[in-house]
Amino acid sequence: MKKAIIRTIMAVLLILFVGSVSAIIFIVKQYRDDEKVYGQAAEDFTRESEIRDGADTAPIVVDFEALKKENEDVIGWIYCEGTVIDYPVLQGDDNDYYLHHTYDGKKSVSGAIFADADNSPGFADSNTVIYGHHMKNKSMFATISKWVEQEYYEEHPVMWLLTPEQDYKIVLFSEYTTSAYSDTYLMYPQPCPEMDEYLMMAEEKSNFKPDPQYGGQLDPNAHYVLLSTCAYVFDNARDVLHGKLVPVKSAGGIPVGDLYSE
Repeated sequence: MKKAIIRTIMAVLLILFVGSVSAIIFIVKQYRDDEKVYGQAAEDFTRESEIRDGADTAPIVVDFEALKKENEDVIGWIYCEGTVIDYPVLQGDDNDYYLHHTYDGKKSVSGAIFADADNSPGFADSNTVIYGHHMKNKSMFATISKWVEQEYYEEHPVMWLLTPEQDYKIVLFSEYTTSAYSDTYLMYPQPCPEMDEYLMMAEEKSNFKPDPQYGGQLDPNAHYVLLSTCAYVFDNARDVLHGKLVPVKSAGGIPVGDLYSE
C-alpha cells in the first residue's frame, strides 16, 4: 500500500514538473517570437535618417504608409536611442486588445505599446497616456524603471515620438512609482488649472532631476505623454515616466522644412 501511494505521489510530481517545464518553454518561445516580430517591424518600417538638422529632426524615418497597411490602428512610433524602446504605437477601441496582441494583431504575451482609448487621436489632449508591458526579458516598457537613476536619465534625457503628421522630441522630466488608481492617470483634454497642478505634482515626485537644457520650463499650454508600465513593488504598482512633447521639423522622420514657428 505504501509503495502504491509513493508511486502515485511521484507520478503526480512528475506530471507537475513536466507541465511546469513545458509552460516555461512555451513562455520563453513566445518572448523570442515577439522579439522577432518587433525586431522585424523595426527593420521593415524604419531606417536611420540621412538628414539631421541638429535636434530639429527625428533620428529615424518611419514608413507609415506601409505600416498602416499592416494595421490602421498605428498612430505613431516611439524611439529612444541606446535602449530597447523602438516600437510602433497603436490606439484601439479599448485598453484590453493591445495588452494581448502585437501590432499586427497576433495573440501575444508582450502585447503592444498603445495609447489610452479615451485619449483624443493625434496626441491632441494636454496629456496622453501610453501603456506597455514590463516584460521579464526587459523588452517593451520594462526599462522605464531605469530612469529612477539620475545617471541613466542623463544618458537618455529624451525620446522621440514620430507620427505621419508631426514628429516630437519627448523631453523627459519625471519618473516615479505610483498606484494604477492614482491621479497620475487623470486626463486633461485641454489646458486648465488642474493640468498645472498635475505637472507640479509630477515634478515633485520625480526620482531624477531634469536638466534645464533639455526641458526648460514646463508649459501648461504644451502637450505631454505619460509612459506607464507595471512595477512589482506593491499591488497594482506602476512605474511611470512623464515627457513634454516638443514639435520638431520632421514628420515620420522626414524633414518638412521650416513650417513651425520657433
